[in-house]
Amino acid sequence: MMSALAPRSAYLHIPFCHRRCFYCDFAVVPLGDRVNAQNGPGSLTIKAYLELILKEIRSSPPGPPLATIYIGGGTPSLLTPDQVRCLLDALADRFGVQRGAEITLEMDPASFSLEELNALVRHGVNRVSLGGQSFDDVVLAGLGRRHRRKDVLEACHWMQRFLQDGRLRSWSLDLIRNLPNQDDEAWADVLTQAVELQPPHLSIYDLSVEPGTVFARREQQGVLMLPDEDGAADRIAFTTQYLSDAGYCRYEISNFSRPGHASRHNRVYWSGAGWWAFGLGATSAPWGERFARPRTREAYAEWLNRQELDGPHSSLLSQSATPLSLEDRLLVGLRCREGVDLQQQAQHCGWTAHRCSLHLPQLAERWEQFLNQGLMERRGGRWRLTDPLGMALSNQILVEVVQWWESLPIHADPPTRTGVLRRPESSPPGVQG
Repeated sequence: MMSALAPRSAYLHIPFCHRRCFYCDFAVVPLGDRVNAQNGPGSLTIKAYLELILKEIRSSPPGPPLATIYIGGGTPSLLTPDQVRCLLDALADRFGVQRGAEITLEMDPASFSLEELNALVRHGVNRVSLGGQSFDDVVLAGLGRRHRRKDVLEACHWMQRFLQDGRLRSWSLDLIRNLPNQDDEAWADVLTQAVELQPPHLSIYDLSVEPGTVFARREQQGVLMLPDEDGAADRIAFTTQYLSDAGYCRYEISNFSRPGHASRHNRVYWSGAGWWAFGLGATSAPWGERFARPRTREAYAEWLNRQELDGPHSSLLSQSATPLSLEDRLLVGLRCREGVDLQQQAQHCGWTAHRCSLHLPQLAERWEQFLNQGLMERRGGRWRLTDPLGMALSNQILVEVVQWWESLPIHADPPTRTGVLRRPESSPPGVQG
């Protein structure tokens, strides 16, 4: 069984940051506030890593021209424009790039100049994801961020100017909600300032305290004052209503856009389509099987050397293609505004009519409670989370998907091309970038 479509998207992971933020557990390499990618502090580390990721791109199995490219991190804007151009040229040489492709670069305020932004656009970047997170200097310092309010405002004004004169097709502003000591008034002020800046796209993430982070240690010490669950849910509902009134559509749990500005690259993840990925810690799934690269530079370099000796990892080869599991399709599909059609998704995964009639009613029965609670709604065969209540409490529904999947007999999962029955991971893939 082959994947429905060959992969036409690529993610590149640039792990370097000035410093690690207090909430971050990503695969990043802090290089200090004085880092300079060309000839200054950290430049040799960056150049050595770029040689590794270029090596991986050049040794990748071929594929069709790319329709989306996303360079995330880390802080990719620490690279020089010429270094970004070199990465884009390598992708173009290996795969080709479709005319009109969406090419996104993550950028942090205060990590680039107006001159550098101009150069990046000339080299092909046409969408920017700006990591603002907050407009309050005290809050930014409390998150471990390097930039300040004035840097966010300046960068947003640059983005909007580039959008208006056609040098950018779109740009997005990232914000973090339900931060320590954040009340309703403070969050309403953040949204007001964000809308005044007119970003065509907003990504809003609720703070998640991850193991091993500074925030995790503070929580264990009892000094991290997080909002209570009821207050957090109220702010999620307020966000949806406020942004809806301002002309934004919530097209995915964490993403809002004005018409025509939804992220095409992130849509790839939510649709269950395949994508390439390059760089340490990056997760790819070009042909239906997710594969995560090592999270340290040393282990990543060793893995690349093994690829040269043994050939590409099996998940990167089209002849190893398997359909994305139904569990994965549901876990990512439910995040989107349109939800999922159970019957249709099962058929895409190769489920027979008998399998569908035997196992899908069990999941529908599990979801009935959420219909009654107003967390889900059903129209015909399509199920979706309600907004804002269902999206605010989505983990409850997603846990039921995992538990239903794990309760199935092994024969419920269609065979792979090799005929070996396969049970995939139960955890949903994270959005990159």
